Amino acid sequence: MSKSYTSYGDKGFSKFLRSAFNRHLGYSESDFDKPIIGICNTYSEINRCHSHLKPIVEAVKRGVIMAGGTPLEFPTISLGEINISPTSMLYRNLASIDTEEMIRAQPMDGVVLLGGCDKVTPAQLMGAASANIPSIFLTGGPMMNGEYEGKTLGACSDCRFYWQEFRAGKIDEPKLMEINEALAPTAGHCMVMGSASTMAVCTEALGMMLPGAAAIPATHNKRLQLALETGKQIVETVKLGLKPSDIMTKNSFVNAIRLLMAVGGSTNAVIHLIAVAGRLGIKLPLALFDEISKTTPLLGNLRPSGAYQMEDFYRAGGASALLRELSPLLHLEERTVTGRTLGEEIKDANVPEAYRDIIRPLHEPLHDDGGIAVLTGNLAPNGAVIKTKAASPHLLKHKGRAIVFTSIQDMEERINAPDLEVNKEDILVLQNAGPIAAPGMPEAGMLPIPKKLLEQGVRDMVRISDARMSGTAFGTIILHVAPEAGVCGPIALVQTGDVIEIDVSTRGLHLHVTDDILEQRKKMWKPITISERGYTRLYQQHVLQAEEGCDFDFLLPKAKEKEEAVSNE
Repeated sequence: MSKSYTSYGDKGFSKFLRSAFNRHLGYSESDFDKPIIGICNTYSEINRCHSHLKPIVEAVKRGVIMAGGTPLEFPTISLGEINISPTSMLYRNLASIDTEEMIRAQPMDGVVLLGGCDKVTPAQLMGAASANIPSIFLTGGPMMNGEYEGKTLGACSDCRFYWQEFRAGKIDEPKLMEINEALAPTAGHCMVMGSASTMAVCTEALGMMLPGAAAIPATHNKRLQLALETGKQIVETVKLGLKPSDIMTKNSFVNAIRLLMAVGGSTNAVIHLIAVAGRLGIKLPLALFDEISKTTPLLGNLRPSGAYQMEDFYRAGGASALLRELSPLLHLEERTVTGRTLGEEIKDANVPEAYRDIIRPLHEPLHDDGGIAVLTGNLAPNGAVIKTKAASPHLLKHKGRAIVFTSIQDMEERINAPDLEVNKEDILVLQNAGPIAAPGMPEAGMLPIPKKLLEQGVRDMVRISDARMSGTAFGTIILHVAPEAGVCGPIALVQTGDVIEIDVSTRGLHLHVTDDILEQRKKMWKPITISERGYTRLYQQHVLQAEEGCDFDFLLPKAKEKEEAVSNE
């Protein structure tokens, strides 16, 4: 407890007062001479994905004590994806600030980061990277599979699928509500390879989590066992003096991107990995993601890009087993929180033959390339992303007429209108849903198929926006178009009737409108209105664009701006 003293102008008095007040915690003086381990707990009843964290915290505490440390639990902001308005992404940076400042301000030698839901994992990693004391992450784990009439259900890929079928008139409301009851049957985060699961496996690849921690289901007894081991390990990590900056290196991020592509993970991870790396002065250009995707086979047969879910992935060996399959493509010398290298941690991992359809061998992949592609062109000069393996193959090269919605509200008001002039060859375009304009870049990128087309049997069409989409979503959807409409990026200038062409094979995204016409439209563009007060105003004034990770400009380490960009050599 001999650090981060409260300032009273007398350090001796600060120490004396701290000792007097901390006696209430039930520890002896000698206990505070041991490694002090903070447990950053994001438990919240409003965040249902974290509703089960209390026993996990207790298991972590037991592990800390067994290893000779003193555990002290503290709370930070909890971001529950489905209960946050307008979007949890608006508050990811706030949660990261909370995490960083509480680590920095309070007397601890090491910290266990306990989270799980989509934006909590990256927020905690961002905060820990900036605070840079010994840290280890532990996710609460994914839900167990849901089931309805013999069919395995996955939140929230099936939430979206069945809602679309309901809108199409294929199922009635009573059946929809029966399915609703089965979609999220246990504690934990979404059990498909959505954003939460993706960030969990990427964290394991980064070396910031114990091997196997990403895939164990939330309610499985092994998660409590691993929580205890995590508590033990953080004490050892403190003794080793290993900090996040020692573990999350340039090559560690390359490993995480490899795994992202190999599991067909969420496009959200592109933004989050860029943001976490940025806190350490490491640049991850979009071109790097695309280069790695082209040279990484898709091995994880996981929804929404494949057929299985996290419970199945766990039985197949989880991230460690898949990383071992990827070994020839990885930087195996990178250190992890245990002090051992990634190669040492995964050398004994294997995939049982009974589960070989879930994790494919390197020489027999589902696809020869990864799950995400980066597009550029005059519509997205700074890039856009598409989850290719969750898209319709026949739409990956397409030319169509733009049907433009100027905001999320405009889309909600008109998308189901009977008089909306739209056909299945058209391209739906959503503007002003980016970081600044929305604000917060909501997961609105999976634009609903117009009701009139759903009734005609259409289930996919090209959709383009400066928004994000859930990692559980699917379809031929181009996201993160940058610069966004809110700063007068080219997407702001698209009008209904314009022709747009996409070609994923050449990574092209082109608006067939002359530069002269675009320049004329630009002169007519009106800036968005910035919020008058509070955190939202701060966010809109300082948030970076999607290709820069949507972090705040003032949170990046200025002293490291000249560090060379990551290479994939």
